Amino acid sequence: MNILVTGGSGFIGRNVTEALSGKHTIFSPRHSELELQDEAQVKDYFQSHDIDVVIHTALKPGHRNAADLSSQLYSNMRMFFNIARNKQRYQKMIFVGSGAVYDMRAYRPKMKEDYFDTGVPSDEHGFSKYLIAKYIEAMDNSVELRVFGIFGKYEDYAIRFISNAICKTLFDLPITMRQNRRFDYLYIDDLMPVLEHFIIGKSQHQSYNVTPDASIDLYSIAEMVRAISGKDLRIIVGMDGLGPEYSGDNSRLRQDMPGLRFTPLEHAIKRLYTWYAENIHLVDRTKLLVDK
Repeated sequence: MNILVTGGSGFIGRNVTEALSGKHTIFSPRHSELELQDEAQVKDYFQSHDIDVVIHTALKPGHRNAADLSSQLYSNMRMFFNIARNKQRYQKMIFVGSGAVYDMRAYRPKMKEDYFDTGVPSDEHGFSKYLIAKYIEAMDNSVELRVFGIFGKYEDYAIRFISNAICKTLFDLPITMRQNRRFDYLYIDDLMPVLEHFIIGKSQHQSYNVTPDASIDLYSIAEMVRAISGKDLRIIVGMDGLGPEYSGDNSRLRQDMPGLRFTPLEHAIKRLYTWYAENIHLVDRTKLLVDK
């Protein structure tokens, strides 16, 4: 397959590009090579490249470490629709969305896909995911994969909890969290067989929660990281109690992929810990000193 991966310099896109290279022909243009918000550039790109599948991971981030929080909705919608309007030039689009598509004001444990649209997200990031999901419902050659707490190499260790905890232990710093919460943490490597399945096969539905079978709380993860490090470091929790759970039901995905296996979380964290230990020169200690 000839596969266009958007957002190839980002966390998910970079991992996807690495994992699928060698199995498929991957096109992963940098921002300087393809401006996804430019309608003419996107059209020209599809006219000059033979693309079978688009894996759309590009977005303007809305997290607390983003350099620019303005125009998230505008930017994300323009990127998506500039691709979608060229749908006759590719066979399938796989949109890597997130649990933000569900209204955060009404989160509940293990949300099913049909919980979508019980509320409209009030934040720009979630609202853009919502609008894209509504459009995909009417498309016959697109599928939306909703990931929740995904983690792995290349993520922003300054704010992403598992990488942040690992990096702090490597520098003998305490592991910190604002409040304990339960999440569905998917190891980035476990996303790849799911992508392969939808690249090759026909989806039975337009949307899927891509989550592991079990949720876990942040404090338990912190204890796991501390044990892997072999260091007796403090775990600091800012607020008492549990925050709202962020998790999704994966039974629809399990029906389509009954043999799907997820890496045990402890094994995945050990792999990531080893990667950071071997690449510690890439970690800026000063970014770990202030919790964002």
